[in-house]
Amino acid sequence: MKKKQIVLLVLIFFISVWCQISCAQGYFNNPILKGFYPDPSICRSGNDYYLVCSSNEYYPGIPLFHSKDLVNWQQIGHVLDRPNQVRLDNVNPSGGIFAPTIRYHNGIYYVLCTRAGGDSKKRNFIVTATQPSGPWSDPYWLEDAPGIDPSLFFDDDGKAWYTGNRTPEGGERYFKQREIWLQEFDVKNMKLKGSVTTLLDEGAVKQARNIEAPHIYKINGFYYLIIAEGGTDFNHSVTVFRSSKITGPYETGARNPIITSRHLGDDYPIQCIGHADFVETPKGQWYTVLLGTRPYGGKSLANLARETFLAPVAWEDGWPVVARGEGKILQKFLLPDLPKFEVLQPSIRDDFDADKLSFQWNMIRTPEDNLYSLKDKKGSLRLFLKPVTISQKTNPAFIGRRQQHINFDAATLMTFNPSNMETAGILVYQNPEHYFKMEYLLITGNKTLRLLKIKDGKQEILIEKPVDSQKLYLKVRAIGQDYAFYYGLNEKEWILLMDKVDGRMLNRASAGGFTGVYLAMYASSNGINTSNYADFDWFDYQEIQSNK
Repeated sequence: MKKKQIVLLVLIFFISVWCQISCAQGYFNNPILKGFYPDPSICRSGNDYYLVCSSNEYYPGIPLFHSKDLVNWQQIGHVLDRPNQVRLDNVNPSGGIFAPTIRYHNGIYYVLCTRAGGDSKKRNFIVTATQPSGPWSDPYWLEDAPGIDPSLFFDDDGKAWYTGNRTPEGGERYFKQREIWLQEFDVKNMKLKGSVTTLLDEGAVKQARNIEAPHIYKINGFYYLIIAEGGTDFNHSVTVFRSSKITGPYETGARNPIITSRHLGDDYPIQCIGHADFVETPKGQWYTVLLGTRPYGGKSLANLARETFLAPVAWEDGWPVVARGEGKILQKFLLPDLPKFEVLQPSIRDDFDADKLSFQWNMIRTPEDNLYSLKDKKGSLRLFLKPVTISQKTNPAFIGRRQQHINFDAATLMTFNPSNMETAGILVYQNPEHYFKMEYLLITGNKTLRLLKIKDGKQEILIEKPVDSQKLYLKVRAIGQDYAFYYGLNEKEWILLMDKVDGRMLNRASAGGFTGVYLAMYASSNGINTSNYADFDWFDYQEIQSNK
């Protein structure tokens, strides 16, 4: 056999082996949590991984997920699932629960978080559990813990350390200057102790705004400090620093930022990358969870808001390298070398036949009694009309779920007999000043289906149509930024109410704030006390394929 043939055969063999390994390992798709799941934090306990996210004004608070392969995640509950744990009364839109951190140490799970706005100033707290599924404790409120984004680090000498961000005590030297600070934490008594150390008063970039989201890890004798800087929008980034002592001084990584999307231009499909947390697998492989957005239909138009992404981390010369060889977050990465975790896929339809609401459902702010019932009409969600409206800073009759896909169908069957001033229907909701409402009500004594657009707090009637039926099928369809609204008198015959309604006002760039779009069942008596209610027999949600 000729030498060239031998070389060719060897090359074919190695290519075949590489293909087999690559194909066997496969790929996963980003984001790993779709829709409004920002500020991810992760911890490992044995072969199990747990992840939490911000929830802002929505209740229950701090969604909690479990995985064994870092890719497939099963929601197992919420950290804040009792009204009096952390009340959200009067918090502003996009206020409430900011940036939790989850950690595991010696059989106990810890979640640290910030409650922002409402009846009190920003306050940091910590809750604990012996099982991640709960119950989680009532909060330990931390005195003298300013700022946001608290984190906890357990050193190998038995000490625990708290770190967060804050406005410098002497005031800002430049716009949105923040600093990262450190203090020892007394785990037994759940309080800070000792002196405060400023670790950073500036980011890796000179005069970097909003340095935040600090996490500390100890690896091969060095303390690594990971932070976010640049703000949570298009200039977001992750930077790294290290020190031989936890109190510093910390040197800046020469390759900073270690991951960002700000250099990729407006057309890159994944933007706003930042707010990272690292985790190591039992085999010594490292990964990071971080937030990002997927704009569509125009620059910065991300109706799904900030989502959770996953990327591999390598270590070179004592420093982390995120997405080595790529330098950016991809829509697909090779699967981690972990056994696949089978999760229970959510069904398209929720028939409301359980004793409790499924984990995907949220309310706005801390719920009051007599908001809804799953018992009054078995197999239906009964939503009681409240005098307050969705535009008020209180707890309206609202039960919604996240929009998680660019193209989707959401539908429900509603039974409702309105009286004067009473209304019920479904919302496509961003915040109290930006939403669509398809509602059933009386107008001059006639039962009417109406579609409203609320933009910048101003109401516009898009269409009104006389419809007289106690039972109504209601549906919203989105194809990109085009939303369509349908109704029907039976499930098989959908009637178009209005097509190609521009949804670009629902994105964060237009509406402001931090949260994503919700699809919600809603009812109000608009200032009038009533005993009326609306029954929702089921609610469907599913991704659909676009023909565009």
